Amino acid sequence: MTTLYVLGSGSSGNCLAIEHDGDVLLVDAGFSAREVERRAARVHLDLRRVVGLALTHEHGDHAAGAARLARALDAPVVSSAGTWQALRPRMPTARHVPLRLMHSIELGPFVLEACPTSHDAAEPVALSVVTAEGLRIGIAYDLGRPTAAVRYLLRELHALVLEANHDEIRLRTSDYPASVQERIAGSGGHLSNRAAAELIADVLHPGLGLVVLAHLSERCNSPEAARDAVRPMLRERGFAGELHVAPQDRPLPPMRVRAMPVAETA
Repeated sequence: MTTLYVLGSGSSGNCLAIEHDGDVLLVDAGFSAREVERRAARVHLDLRRVVGLALTHEHGDHAAGAARLARALDAPVVSSAGTWQALRPRMPTARHVPLRLMHSIELGPFVLEACPTSHDAAEPVALSVVTAEGLRIGIAYDLGRPTAAVRYLLRELHALVLEANHDEIRLRTSDYPASVQERIAGSGGHLSNRAAAELIADVLHPGLGLVVLAHLSERCNSPEAARDAVRPMLRERGFAGELHVAPQDRPLPPMRVRAMPVAETA
């Protein structure tokens, strides 16, 4: 059985986990190690079974607790070369498993594949994780624009965790300076609700059963706005799965990942 745990996601921290038959893959550690442990305990996630800590990039809201967690759990850090070079001074004793772009690696019951994203970090990536039972989970946040590589990586998913960072009107009417607004909305920034809906429409297929909207801005978005931007499109396309919005301050309940039954055509 495969279970997705989103321990929290937003501008102040991001961390999720995929569990398959007891083995656990952590993805990002944007909270302190103690906070990750507290949130994991709250949803009964056993961190003693972590086989690796995959990092999408080095920014603090994705890697703040990585060094201590990797040491405490005796888990290798899985990342691109650029991310590792940016973080290595903070974790000199950590083991590193290089994540080569568009090449797969095996880690316990998980097969990981990554592609570059358009974001202002050293070498940020989106991830595809396939479990031993063939279930594919995609994780893509901090992407200013969805490239062809991202769309290819997110094909044929059974679960998708996707950034829906901001509402475009709320961003433009916020008290952020114009330079910050341009960074957020630019090609190296973050995905808007509208752009998230368009990307989901591009990768939607009958087997997709779970969508989690993540990395919402606390100042320029709301769970209702993100959900309202995506839900009508999903209904129109006949999506029969689950739609969730990840909060910043608490974990979502554990979510079972499964392949949706595909209706037979006459």
